[in-house]
This record gives sequence, C-alpha cells and structure tokens, in this order.
Amino acid sequence: MSILLMIILVSLSGGVLSVLCAAFLALKAKAAWVPMLISYAIGALLGAVFLEILPHAFEVSSSPEVMSATILAGILLFFILEKLVLWRHCHGEECEVHAGDTHHTHKHAGHDHGRSGLMIMIGDTFHNFVDGVLIAAAFLADVHLGMVTAIAIIAHEIPQEVGDFLILLHSGYNKRQALLFNLFSSMATLIGGVGAYFALGQLQAWIPTILGLAAASMIYVAVADLIPGLHKRTELRATLQQAGLISLGVISIWLAGELVH
Repeated sequence: MSILLMIILVSLSGGVLSVLCAAFLALKAKAAWVPMLISYAIGALLGAVFLEILPHAFEVSSSPEVMSATILAGILLFFILEKLVLWRHCHGEECEVHAGDTHHTHKHAGHDHGRSGLMIMIGDTFHNFVDGVLIAAAFLADVHLGMVTAIAIIAHEIPQEVGDFLILLHSGYNKRQALLFNLFSSMATLIGGVGAYFALGQLQAWIPTILGLAAASMIYVAVADLIPGLHKRTELRATLQQAGLISLGVISIWLAGELVH
C-alpha cells in the first residue's frame, strides 16, 4: 500500500470514525463518560509524543538543540494562537469554549451559546487541517510513526468532537445539522493530509520541523487544555480513575507501536 493511500485512508476513516463515535456518545452515553474519554486522550497524546514522535524527531533533526528550540517555539506559538481566539471563543467572563481541542461541556450543559457554534466549527476545521498535515508528515518520516500518530490524533479527536456536538446543539442547531457540520469539518483532515503529502514530499527538510511542532501541539493540548479540567475533581476515586485511564492511553500507544513494528 502506498504512503499516499495510507494517508487518505487514515485521514478519512479517522475523521468519520471520531465524528460518528462522538455523535453516539453525545446522544446516547452518560455525561460522565466525557471526562473518562478526555483522561484516555491525555495518555494517548503524551504517549505518542514521548514514546514515538520525539525520539524520531531528535533522530532526524540536525541537532538536539534545534529540535528543542522548535518544540519550545511551537508551545509558545500555540499559546499565542489560543490567545488570538483561533482555538477558543470567549463568552462574557467565561473563556471555556475551546474551538480546537476539548470543551468543558459540563459547564455549558444548560446554556445556549448563540454564535459560539460557528466559531467552534471554524476553529475545529483549522485544527483538523493541521491534524492532517501532522499525519502526513509522520507517515512521510516513517510508516510506524504515522500509524501511532494517527491513533493518538483520533483518540483526542473523539472527546473533542463530543464537545463540538454538544455545544452545537446548545447553540440552536438540530441533531442532523450538528452531525453534518462535524462531518464537513472532519474532511479538513483529509485535505490537510493530501496537501501536505505533495508539499512535504518535495520538501523533506521540513519534516523534522513539522514533527517538532506536532509534539509541541500535543504537549500543549494535553498539559494546557485537558489536564486542568481533570483537577476540578479532587476526590481520591476520581484521581485514581483519571490516572488509570491516562496510563491506559499511554499503554495503548506503546502496544500500537509494538504491533506496527
């Protein structure tokens, strides 16, 4: 199977799968499942970064110092982007509606956010496009790396899409519209993946930088956006559950890496 075909299949199936799973969970599952999915996503993201992406990125980089600087610059870049409301839309005194990664939906269960639905879709489409670029860069660097990167991205896309779906419903969209908008937004992953395949194929020197930015993106999402939400539940049982699910996320990435080898 060619690299391009793998990128297309992973980007397409991953986007559609995450949206359908999110729709099912948003409509059928208990609200308590969303924090559980987020805990697992944290583990998957951090596992992909520290077990797969960073080792390979340092290997193909011109120097460890350059790669470290790239990751640092990436984290600062994502902080600035978030401040510019590319990934987050503020309402009044609250700035909890995340446009690109996860949504603290339990805080908004009873509110209609009006224009927030459109803002979320714009930010989410941008984020999905970037995910496609990261998947393509990982596959071009190494097929094994591409597979585990795709798994990690899909893992964190599901709780993100659950948040998107719920907030669209509370913004006045019906179930059919929310599903169609999320499916349309997920197609940006395919566009980003295919576009990056042809662009990065001609610019192999950019792959280390893209991998460094991918690592920075995943670290930022996990540490700055997802983990703080878990600290809102301080009881011992919740803490143990969160730690167990994070560990499960890490282990799943490790097992996926062993199977793909």
